[in-house]
Amino acid sequence: MGSFSIWHWLIVLAVVLILFGGGGKISKIMGDMAKGVKAFKKGIKEEDEPHAEESAAPKPIASSGTAASASTAPSPEPVVRRDDSARG
Repeated sequence: MGSFSIWHWLIVLAVVLILFGGGGKISKIMGDMAKGVKAFKKGIKEEDEPHAEESAAPKPIASSGTAASASTAPSPEPVVRRDDSARG
């Protein structure tokens, strides 16, 4: 009960090697992880910005003085969403 088994020494050796012999690998891994999180947040922010700009400032309609020119513009296609939960 007072002595350590081989498993205890292997765990201690592994911890020492990771902490002191890692050569900064842990800090590099954490730095890469932080860069990934920042890139993800930037991507989410950039994705949301065009939607916010469109809703805040609607585009003016160019008119040539006739109502016929406005009706010749192509209409946007409707968005169709499927409900996959009904398939079971």
